[in-house]
Amino acid sequence: MFRLGGDAWGKDHKEFSWWFIVAAQAAIFLGTSSNPAFADRESIESNSENNAEAAEIVGLRRIDDGSVVSNIHTTKWRVFTDNGRDSFLRGKLEEAERFFLSALQEAKEGFGERDPHVASSCNNLAELYRVMKAFDKAEPLYLEAVNILEESFGPQDIRVGVAFHNLGQFYLAQRRLEEAQIHYERALKIKGRVLGFGHPDYADTMYHLGMVLHLQGKEKESEALILDSIRILEEAGQGESTVCLKRLRHLAQMYLKSSHFEDAENLQRKILHMLELSKGWHSVETVLAGERLALTLQTAGKLREAQELFERCLEARKTLLTEGHIQVAANMLHLARVGMLISNQLRKRNPAEAIVELDKAKGFLHNSIRIAREVLNKSVKQRGLLRNANSAEIGNDGRIAMIILLQSFDSLGLLDLTKQELQESRDENSHLVEAEDALLQCMSSYKEFARERSVSGFVEVKVEYLSCLKHLASLIEGISSEGMRHSQEVTMHELNYEISQVEKEISQMRRHKK
Repeated sequence: MFRLGGDAWGKDHKEFSWWFIVAAQAAIFLGTSSNPAFADRESIESNSENNAEAAEIVGLRRIDDGSVVSNIHTTKWRVFTDNGRDSFLRGKLEEAERFFLSALQEAKEGFGERDPHVASSCNNLAELYRVMKAFDKAEPLYLEAVNILEESFGPQDIRVGVAFHNLGQFYLAQRRLEEAQIHYERALKIKGRVLGFGHPDYADTMYHLGMVLHLQGKEKESEALILDSIRILEEAGQGESTVCLKRLRHLAQMYLKSSHFEDAENLQRKILHMLELSKGWHSVETVLAGERLALTLQTAGKLREAQELFERCLEARKTLLTEGHIQVAANMLHLARVGMLISNQLRKRNPAEAIVELDKAKGFLHNSIRIAREVLNKSVKQRGLLRNANSAEIGNDGRIAMIILLQSFDSLGLLDLTKQELQESRDENSHLVEAEDALLQCMSSYKEFARERSVSGFVEVKVEYLSCLKHLASLIEGISSEGMRHSQEVTMHELNYEISQVEKEISQMRRHKK
């Protein structure tokens, strides 16, 4: 959608707005998470929860079972269970596995093969395997736990309900949605009858069932369940809890995906207001909420409000982080994009003000490029010196910096074309030269760091690089069609070959990921 040849670019300004709306939403992950590479992904439970959160399930709590049975095996069972839980919380999963396996054996010998303590040990080990994604080992343990609990307490006991919830969570992690739905529904019935329909644990299962229905495409049913789960928490005095905020954010993401922008905006305003009151703007969480709302406002066309909110987020980030932090660069990229959209609105009624907006946007882009390059160079240098120290974090910084660098050059090329159209330039072709130069720098920057797998070896990076290549190809074709010359730094044959190679790499990476 980046047509630049002939009259296409000069006349089709609707296409400009469409391209930037799409680009803005695609770039959400750049500046809306403390782990920004994954902020735009809607992770569900096992894919997104850390070990501490996963440990909050009943089976992994520190035990105080009050059992009458006491012998050497039951004593060992208690020790192994507590040690396994502690290892789990420290992230030492293999060590936790050894403890939980030992606990299961001691439970069988100390309490009996079909005792509820055995079910508890089965569930603990199953939850660990779920987190480790060893699903083939986890499933029979979950099923065994359910069978033992049903035999011991009957099919309507709350402990059976908890086991059904855990089994639903297990199936959800694998996207086995029909099975997840069945088990969440069974858990919900038991919890509702035993705990009551206003209990937070009932709301928890309701929320997870809502997420399953959402993944099945049942939007209205899903929305109703999630809203009810939020209402229950609010009525229980937990409306400002981390759990409630998380559900509000997920619901807002669902609204965005279904293009219900007004509903998403209202929820995001609510979240931001709650965080402003509880944490103020000297909090990363508040800044993230502000950026999410600003992006939604931008998509809805409320550009001035989005711009003001992005500016507030930028100032807060500079205080919370440093002016050279990669998230500051991401914030500047957002500001540049919204400024270009504002300029596009002003171009007919106030060309002079439209140029002022473009100049501001250009300044933001130059700064985001500078910061991204500095972070890239530092990341590559650190990775070479510290191969084993914080390598994941270093690699993540490099990947995000590369994406911001490529998107900034891409946006700069579009900005140069737009600005020169608004000015009465003596050299009518100068805007094409500047745009081409920006896109060539995008290409050369990628090649400069292409040997670093920690920077270029990700499908998101290659997708951004491919976008630059295609925009450059469109620009060169447009220049050629008007009988003008371009820089000749790259021929169309070389460019088309590079495009085809990158497309193949992206296709292979996506197939491998599946």
